[in-house]
Amino acid sequence: MKILVINPNLTQAVTDAVAAVARRFAASGTEIVAVTGEFGPQVIGSRAENAIAHHGVLDLAARHHAGCGAVVLGVSLDTGLLALRELLPIPVVGMTEAGLFGAALVATKIGVLTFGARMVPAYEELVKSLGFADRVVGVDRVELPPTATFSDPQAVRRLSLEACARLVGGQGAEAIVMAGAAMAGLNETLQGEVPVPLVDGVACAVPLAEMLVRLGLPKPTAGSLAHPGARSVRGLSPELAALFRAKP
Repeated sequence: MKILVINPNLTQAVTDAVAAVARRFAASGTEIVAVTGEFGPQVIGSRAENAIAHHGVLDLAARHHAGCGAVVLGVSLDTGLLALRELLPIPVVGMTEAGLFGAALVATKIGVLTFGARMVPAYEELVKSLGFADRVVGVDRVELPPTATFSDPQAVRRLSLEACARLVGGQGAEAIVMAGAAMAGLNETLQGEVPVPLVDGVACAVPLAEMLVRLGLPKPTAGSLAHPGARSVRGLSPELAALFRAKP
């Protein structure tokens, strides 16, 4: 089985971190193919950058999904999730979606941790759209850019622990989803100092993608996630334009 992991921003270090976790949690025999964006934001830190990254996700999927059994979005806003489910003939799993499902299996009240106050409303909107508004008791943040994971890991660690303490002590969270692609693997170094499970979205997404491949569920041919049919588009890569021309 081959799983395509997509990071649409331009920071290769984020892709490397996500891919390392994906490979650790993949079953024996599963190959992880990780790709990084070629245009768009360096790191997604706003709705505007996320809007640009939607195009990047679709383009990367169009160019690299052939031969893969599933796609995992290594971007913590699950950018392009439903659009890819429309266009692709294979399962697509978002890392934050998967993290929330994983957390829901071990907790009744879920916290979400990300980077930057500006992204908190975006994650609140994502949580609601995924149907977890009644389970998520709070979204907190590390007030640093995601790239600080690599440039100042000690500060990220300290502020992450402080945010986890707020989510557990102040919000009553019983599990915390580490909702930042740059946080991939961070839960393993923090878990010993946090009294509730820290859930890594990529670690959850890969086994879920493998499960969907094994189940072999058909792509819907009716409803909102059916392929939209042949559509006229211009200015796209040939591979992405081809996804719009006809049902796969």
